[in-house]
Amino acid sequence: MKIFTYSKDAATPTQAIEEATNKNDSAYIAGGTNLIDLMKDLVLTPAHLVDINGLKMTSVDKLDGGGVRIGALARNSDVANHQLIRENYPVLSRALLSGASPQLRNMATTGGNVLQRTRCSYFYDVASACNKRNPGSGCDAIDGYNRVHAVLGGSAKCIAVNPSDMNVALAALDANVLVSTGSGERKIRFVEFHKLPGNTPHIETMLDPYELITAIELPPAGFSKNWCYLKVRDRASYAFALVSAAVCLHMDGSKFKEARLALGGVGTKPWRVSEVEKMLVGKTADEKLFKSAAEMAMKSAKGYEHNKFKIEMGKRTIVRALKVAAAGVS
Repeated sequence: MKIFTYSKDAATPTQAIEEATNKNDSAYIAGGTNLIDLMKDLVLTPAHLVDINGLKMTSVDKLDGGGVRIGALARNSDVANHQLIRENYPVLSRALLSGASPQLRNMATTGGNVLQRTRCSYFYDVASACNKRNPGSGCDAIDGYNRVHAVLGGSAKCIAVNPSDMNVALAALDANVLVSTGSGERKIRFVEFHKLPGNTPHIETMLDPYELITAIELPPAGFSKNWCYLKVRDRASYAFALVSAAVCLHMDGSKFKEARLALGGVGTKPWRVSEVEKMLVGKTADEKLFKSAAEMAMKSAKGYEHNKFKIEMGKRTIVRALKVAAAGVS
């Protein structure tokens, strides 16, 4: 880890942004569960850390007119176990509890989870070529050991997976990200917040330099009855998804009235499958329909030497998640 300076004086988002902007090569730190690892491995080497834990952004509040606002500094464990979330947005609670370990969830924040960096081993290995870490250097994952990498949304420059469980649920719920610019606040749809790698995999989100996430807003519809978060991984705990699916449904008997589907573990960003959602509406739930939805969701998937299995695994995960959600049992 390289030497850095540190401050925890900021009491408002504006103060934090001003300090980060005025210092050379700054980074925000809250829970630090991802940043500290990156600093230890010399993947990130900020010269200055702005501690934002003093900002009043930890609450989970019901909004007038419905919906919920989750402060960016709310800890993952607190959000997962909050009554408003457990009762009204259970897919988000389940996704959070599926991630990391209890110790990490007690420290990790909502805003940090949204910005969680890939766990690609080539990104973490500074001796490897990685366009995300060092633009223009190449991507060793494409011809390397790519078992955990993306089959959707990749490019010739990068096939790294977005690792967050929470992000998959937020994509399915059609959440919004609230961002402080220093001079005001703007709102970004969650499904548009993360960028595809394209030719610039080092630019991962819609944030401008030193903008700060202040909250996540959830819409009134929480899909509290027909939902499923299904995560397939190598071991039962503390493992990232090989494939995951968040399904949220409104059912009229056995017919789909509204459908949401987002995938994790297979995409370079949280992967919302709008085409499948539209196809399901008005149709009657059955095995044949679920399989058609899975084929449609994975039709553009591109496998590499070690991760081709994810395409079939993705289809089976989607079928099972739809079946569970449609039955109203999770």
